[in-house]
Formats: sequence, C-alpha cells, structure tokens
Amino acid sequence: MKKGILQRILESAVWRSIFRTGIPDTDLKRSMLMYNNFFLHIFPVKMKRHGLRFCYTFCLGGISFLLFIILCVTGILLMFLYTPSIERAYFDMQALALIFNGKILRNLHRWAAHGMVVTVFLHMVRVFYTRSYRPPREFNWVIGIWLLILTLALSYTGYLLPWDQLAYWGITVGTTIMSYTPFLGKHIQYFVLGADEVGHEALLRFYVLHCAVIPFVALVLMAIHFWRVRKDGGISGPL
Repeated sequence: MKKGILQRILESAVWRSIFRTGIPDTDLKRSMLMYNNFFLHIFPVKMKRHGLRFCYTFCLGGISFLLFIILCVTGILLMFLYTPSIERAYFDMQALALIFNGKILRNLHRWAAHGMVVTVFLHMVRVFYTRSYRPPREFNWVIGIWLLILTLALSYTGYLLPWDQLAYWGITVGTTIMSYTPFLGKHIQYFVLGADEVGHEALLRFYVLHCAVIPFVALVLMAIHFWRVRKDGGISGPL
C-alpha cells in the first residue's frame, strides 16, 4: 500500500533535519523542542505568577517590540516609494496621497514611531518603579537605556526624511544645539550633517542611519535584551 504524501514528508530526511524531536508527545520531546528552537528557547522555562498579571508589566515591552515590527514592515514598503534626494524627497512624500492606501501607510509608520517612543519610555518607568533593575538585572537595565536612546535616534533621524520646512528647520535647530557641546560639538555636528549645513549629505546620512544602521543595532540589542530576561530568571518579582 502506497504511503500518503503527508506521511512521506514526515518521514523524509529534510523534515527530520528541521524538526528533530518529532511530534512532542512526551515530556522529553517537549523539553528538547524548547531547547532546540530559538524562538521558544528565548522564553523562560517557568513563569512566576505575578508575571502573568497585566497590571504588573502592562505588556509595555511586548507592545514596544510589536511597534518596532510594524515600523520595519511599513518602513520597507515606504523605501520602495522614496528617493533620498533633496529634489525628490518632498514630492515622493506628497505622491503617497495618489497611491492606494499610501497615506495610511505613512501615517501608520508615523504613529507607530510616536507610540514606540511612549511605550519604551513607560516601560523604563515601570522597570524603575518596580526596581527591576536590581541585581542580577543591572546589565539588562543598561541595555534598556541604550534601546531608549536608539528609539529616540530613530525618531530624530526619520524627522528629516520628508524634507519639508518643519523637518529642515527642526534638524537645523537640533544640530546647532549639538555644536555647543564642549570640545566635540563642531565635530559631532559635521559628522551628523556631513557638511556645515543641512543639505543633501545630511539627508543621505539620516536616511542610511534611519533605515539600516540604527534598526540593525536596535535589533541586536533587543535579542540580547530578551535573552538576558530569560537568563536572569524571567520577569522580576514585585517589591
């Protein structure tokens, strides 16, 4: 009697190389499934009762990560419709109104960015209020501070990309304030702008930082952050 297609797939070497434990119908197989799967392995082995209460964490960390995923997806779609050029940038933003659901896509990206700034900040406030930065979690607290800085940097670098008057003068004022930093102010301003004033070089640098450099660094730190939560025993206990 010939085997069915599904059965032949389940018994194939390719399937066994991907799902090594088979169907997790025993405690040992379930443990091995958790151990061998990256997305399951980053979660704690056990969960404390208070960690399941919504009013303790308000899911601020998870909401922040969800907003980051929304920003990545909408940002990639917007990259297909945007040219980082002072001649094209503003008109590309205006042209989104002529594309099916273009304005919705842009507004979704914009409001997700605002929301991520708020939720990351509130997440830091919650961690500080519940003293979740105490040993052995002080390293993860530092990672969280850097993630907050990167979140603000993402918002700031994305501010220039529409290349309208509000963006131009906002970045001009911000980088001018940077120039007053003692000793390194002028060097920092030139590094950010690539010139003495806001122009094509600044737009290109902000575009690369916003779309590639900062998201990549943030994603690496998020992975470390989630891994440390697991290694530090899951969500910290209440006061």
